[in-house]
Amino acid sequence: MSARHRLRAGVHGAVQGVGFRPFVYTTAAALGLTGSVRNDTSGAIIEIEGEDVAIHEFLRRLRRNPPPLAVVESIETENIPVSGGTGFVIADTTEADGGRTLVSPDVAMCDKCAAEQRDPADRRYRHAFVNCTNCGPRFTIIASLPYDRAATTMSPFEMCVDCAREYADPADRRFHAQPVCCPNCGPSLSFSEGATRTRGESALQRARALLRDGAIVGVKGIGGYHLACDAGNHAAVTEIRRRKRRGDKPFALMVPDVAGARGIVELDAVAAGLLCSPTRPIVVLPRRTDASVSELVAPRNPDLGVMLAYSPVHTLLFGLPGDEPVADILVMTSANLSGEPICCTDADALGRLAWLADGWLSHDREILVPCDDSVLRVVDGNELPVRRSRGYAPLPVALPVPVPPTLAVGADVKNTLAVADNRYAWLSAHIGDVDDLATLTAFGRTAHHLTTLTGVDPEVIVADAHPGYRSTEWAYRNANGRPVRTVQHHHAHIAAVMAEHGLAGPVLGFAFDGTGYGPDGAIWGGELLEADYKGFVRLAQLKYIPLAGGDLSVLRPYRMALSHLWAAGLRWDTDLAPVRACPPAERRALEHQLHTGAGCVPTSSMGRLFDAVSALIGVRQTVDYEAQAAIELEGLARSADADQTGYNFAFDTGRSPIVFDPAPVLEAALVDLRSGVPAAVIGAQFHRAVAGLIAELAVARAAPGQVVALSGGVFQNVLLVRLTLDTLRAKGFEVFTHRQVPPNDGGIALGQLLVGNAT
Repeated sequence: MSARHRLRAGVHGAVQGVGFRPFVYTTAAALGLTGSVRNDTSGAIIEIEGEDVAIHEFLRRLRRNPPPLAVVESIETENIPVSGGTGFVIADTTEADGGRTLVSPDVAMCDKCAAEQRDPADRRYRHAFVNCTNCGPRFTIIASLPYDRAATTMSPFEMCVDCAREYADPADRRFHAQPVCCPNCGPSLSFSEGATRTRGESALQRARALLRDGAIVGVKGIGGYHLACDAGNHAAVTEIRRRKRRGDKPFALMVPDVAGARGIVELDAVAAGLLCSPTRPIVVLPRRTDASVSELVAPRNPDLGVMLAYSPVHTLLFGLPGDEPVADILVMTSANLSGEPICCTDADALGRLAWLADGWLSHDREILVPCDDSVLRVVDGNELPVRRSRGYAPLPVALPVPVPPTLAVGADVKNTLAVADNRYAWLSAHIGDVDDLATLTAFGRTAHHLTTLTGVDPEVIVADAHPGYRSTEWAYRNANGRPVRTVQHHHAHIAAVMAEHGLAGPVLGFAFDGTGYGPDGAIWGGELLEADYKGFVRLAQLKYIPLAGGDLSVLRPYRMALSHLWAAGLRWDTDLAPVRACPPAERRALEHQLHTGAGCVPTSSMGRLFDAVSALIGVRQTVDYEAQAAIELEGLARSADADQTGYNFAFDTGRSPIVFDPAPVLEAALVDLRSGVPAAVIGAQFHRAVAGLIAELAVARAAPGQVVALSGGVFQNVLLVRLTLDTLRAKGFEVFTHRQVPPNDGGIALGQLLVGNAT
């Protein structure tokens, strides 16, 4: 028999509240090892004693086969004296100095819990809060670490005898599952309808009845309230759109299972895997022509955003076997006003926002931090984040270089903030547009919660270089003597995609978006940068075009079309859709602005060029939501076959940076338009022209072996990304796109962290 040894292992990562200690217990028992495991603020501490062969096998299983929700980032081991003893012990949590652990995100109900909820013989039958160590709320209910029940919003609910027995049994899958509860001891449902309030099963049935009757119901889930209605009921969808003042912005849909998703969208294996994953994101997919949803769910949009029911409350809303049907497809949209964070407090739902719903299905488990649904698209077989939130936040992103404790406050649109220390960054859930008191309040709460959970005490604050951003103003107001460093918007975009992939640079970075403050005072957005974390050189730019009236031209793409026509020396003929869309008085005022420069700011925005082309060919003249004109242009272009050559930009290579001019593209599009070429084909040709432009610039300016990085909101366009990847790869380039954070401003904070600390 070989000699016994004892080992202490410090395990760092997302190892609390995910069944990690029971896993360690059962693994050690199976291998005949003795010792203990406990949580502390750095993760988990394991002491293991036994023969060498068994200890090595234990460590192998620890690294390769942890529980489904655990993330083992590192294991540090040291030999310690043998102490003997029998059995293995799960010890109490300890308070240790230094180190940090990772908080698990909120995850969807697992199959075992779903089976219990459906089983009339199970004591958790029809339980709206069923969970175990493999599923349920985490991030949104945790106030502080270590992760114990007393530090969560489950602390007011004392476990019954049966739940306490499960909680204390290392062989049970609910061992130390902090939200564990049952109908006898957990939170309870309630339904508020004006002054009337019902509880329990009656609350659920009243909510289901209203949905069946075409009403709008507020539903409190894991990370906040949703507004729900029957997606096939045209009148209900019309009304929910009116109440939310939503314009034409698409609604997300929820279905009970993947079969329901297949009935409304085109689903491949990658998309199906994302839908069914524990994160349960909204996945934006091509709409089936026979999808049984109201056209007003996503007007003039070929895609639908769909997610599967992910919480026990959602599955009960759809109904269990034997229940009277409600609807096969529900609109499930955030309960908020446009741009605000998702509503997460009962006071807001039943007070300030009460008029949004005909009734509110709530519960008495508090939500500490709002966490909206994540949104993904699929490109080239890979996920492309549009919004990184529930299911992903606050899992860290590994950094290619260490940074000091830092807070990055992001941008003002699609805001997320981030903290970092050493080689990890933690991004918040989606907050929203920082343009009102509600969002600023949520912003401050989120910053406090994220620093508390991660243990990061920021020594540095990093913000966007735009002097008028509210997020930047917040950074200065809350600096408290700490340095505030500002980062150019598009540099942060490129740094974000570099950070995701561990690139040191310099890379050839294409930053295409709608708006970003340039060092020259212009509005940038069509940029080719050679960049590393320390700095950038602007190698090329879209030709400056007058942006007349600021946001007015953003909301009215016909103005951008007229500005581009004017800059290209093309006439405002009355046969053109944007000319007809612009009222005569406004047209005269706009012409005066363009000639005099009054009220104009130069912009190189590629996003505004997409708007202009959309308006020029008659797709969209005014918008109700961000990027609507470009989104509808992409959707139309996807339906057409286009000439492989596309249109061509002109280049002024005698200037530094190189200036690429869209005038020939616009002129060619006008010729095709007047020749009767369908708008869809013209749109496809334009997309090919932009992809060709990127490839041409890359060939002209790349150093040997230099990689290409794509970032900015324009690269949410799946058609453009596919064409660009194909074109660049055909020319031998290695291309990096976003996989972990969005290419839009939701990923800006990650780039800020790296650039703000580069020396």
